[in-house]
Formats: sequence, structure tokens, C-alpha cells
Amino acid sequence: MINVFQPSLGEEELAAVAEVFASNWLGHGPRTQRFEAEFAAHLGVPAENVVFINSATAGLFLATELLGLGPGDDVVLPSMSFVAAANAVAATGARPVFCDVDPRTLNPTADHVARALTPRTRAVLVLHYGGHPGDIEAIAALCRHHGVRLVEDAACAVASDAGGRKAGTFGDLAMWSFDSMKVLVTGDGGMLHVRDPELARTARTLAYHGLRQSSGFAAAKVSARWWDLDVQGFGRRIIGNDLTAAIGSVQLRRLPSFTARRRAVAAAYDRLLAGTEGITTPPPPPPGHTTTPYFYWVQLDAAVRDRVAADLLDHGVYTTLRYPPLHQVPAYRATTPHLPGPDLPGTDLAAATTLLLPLHQALDDTDVHTVATALTKAVAHHRTTPPDRP
Repeated sequence: MINVFQPSLGEEELAAVAEVFASNWLGHGPRTQRFEAEFAAHLGVPAENVVFINSATAGLFLATELLGLGPGDDVVLPSMSFVAAANAVAATGARPVFCDVDPRTLNPTADHVARALTPRTRAVLVLHYGGHPGDIEAIAALCRHHGVRLVEDAACAVASDAGGRKAGTFGDLAMWSFDSMKVLVTGDGGMLHVRDPELARTARTLAYHGLRQSSGFAAAKVSARWWDLDVQGFGRRIIGNDLTAAIGSVQLRRLPSFTARRRAVAAAYDRLLAGTEGITTPPPPPPGHTTTPYFYWVQLDAAVRDRVAADLLDHGVYTTLRYPPLHQVPAYRATTPHLPGPDLPGTDLAAATTLLLPLHQALDDTDVHTVATALTKAVAHHRTTPPDRP
């Protein structure tokens, strides 16, 4: 099976894990701090402003807490987003307000966000779809103008930038995912960036039970009663550890080669599928934008999309759609209807026509040709063959 996502792990990662084993310190420690500093340098932000956590989802939930969201607040986010984002908002009692997206880029524009703002809007939470920064510069300016906070779900955008700035550094908070399906993987894990230094310190404290000190061992050097607790806020345990951080450091060093291969795969799809009747390839990024990239999507006639996906699966090519629109999810349709209305035409069109092809750095040229050939044949077949009647 040619998979949509696949990590790249090898001897370097194994050696890094062996060093952690030999140190006999698996938890939050020096390798975690090193990985945070390395990732901060990658972003061009202070190391104190990033926190290695156990998932991007945990970062989303912590972000809503740091912003003090609650009942009576609205948060604007694209419907074409991962369910974790809306869950994090709804869990506070705030209301997710779903905005539309451009049906070709699958990212919201500043105009889409502006039309969804309400008098109760406290924050905007944007996803960089498939690693593409989208209209983030204009959205950040819009948020500043209206005095609302901006959260960037940069889970897929670990190596993306717009206008020379890394995705995840435009807003007040951002998070990246390092789970097993991402470009940079640590098994499970993520990184949280908090622009405000004081809020970043609060985030670090809340990520570890609300404790002011990370361990009693460290406190023993400065306190006569190092076992006493100094807890002034209710936190949870969502910190990363040295085992996964050691993998992350190696993966970060390898990131340029990962992204280079992904761009080569995307460029090959562009060439092989260019001008193919019935297949629309992704639009190129605007000038000044660099994508990771994470997704490669094609858009097909809605009448054949699902049948094409089934054919590809039968031929050993796995495809998918990410993410099903949140405004169609029963829990949100029933309890948190989005504003200003139920009509999100760009999102609905994208959801009905989009299919993600395999894209990862382990694909070789033969794999890419296999996918492109199977897709072309399946589309041609189903465009001329009516579906079976039940």
C-alpha cells in the first residue's frame, strides 16, 4: 500500500534514543530544553517562548485557557479544520463560529474571517491547511485592527513561511504537531509558541500541574524544604520528555531534506497531472510564501470523487480527505451553530471535490508515477461510466 502519510526514522534517531536510555533520565530534562531552544532558533523567537508538549491538541486546549475564553465568547475558525480546534473552543463554554474557505486553497481569506466576526468575538483560530500559510498576514492585521487574539494552528506548517516569517509567529499563540503522521515526528508531541513572555511563563507552569518548579531535585539546590509545593494555578501534565525530544532534535536537523523531497514529489505530481481532463491540481503559493508541504490535493467532479478513491484503494493507493467540514458535524450543528448563517459554499465545494494523494519524503519516483497513473486512469474511467444503481 502506498500510504498518504509516512514518517522517516532511522539510525540517527535510534542513536539519540540510546543516549537517553544510557543517561537514565527519560523525563522532562536537558534534551527537552535543547529541543525547545533548537526549535525556537528555527522559528527565530526566544527559547523561553516555546514549550515542548505532548501534542498539538493539548496546545490548543491550553491556548484557550491562556486566553481566558468562556461562556459568552465567540471564536472564529474555518470549518475546514481538525475537530480538535473546535473541541478546544467548545470545552471552555465559548462558541465556535465557523467561517468559509477558498475552495481552491482550502484556507480562509481575511474577508472570510471578517464576515464571521461578531460583537462577542474574542479570538480567531486559523489552520494553515496542508502546510500552506494562506492569507495569514492579512488575517493578523485584521485581528490587530479589531483587538482580537490570533491563534495559529500550525500543526502541518513546520517549515512554512510568509514574507520571510515562519508560520506560527504571526499570532499571539501557535502550536505544531509532531505526531506519527507529520513531517517532523516524535511519535507523539507538539510545540507551543506564546508571544507574550509573561503568558509564556504561565503556559510553562500550567503545562506541568501548575508547579513553579519542574522537579524537587532542582529545588533541592535552593530550598531547605524542596518537597513543598508552590501551586498558584490549576494545571495539568502535558509536557514533553527527553526521549521524544531527542528524536525531535534529530528530525529537526533532517527537516530541510524532508521538505526538499516533499517539494520534489509535489512538483512531480504537478508535471504528471498537468492538463489532465477532470483533475485540478493545487494552486501555486503566492509570491513570498513557502509551504512545507504537508498535503497534496486534487479536485475532481463530486460525482466521481468517492468512486475514484475506492478504485485507487483497490490498486494499493490510499487517499483521504482531511478535514471533513466541522459545520456538518452533528455536535456543532446542534449546539453551536455558526454565524452569520449556514451557507459556507467554498467549504462545501472543497469537501465534495477534494482528495489528498500520498505525499511524504519516503515516496520514490516510481511510487509517484504509480499514483499519478492510477489516478488518471480512474478519473477517465468514472467520467465516462455512470455509477452502479443500487
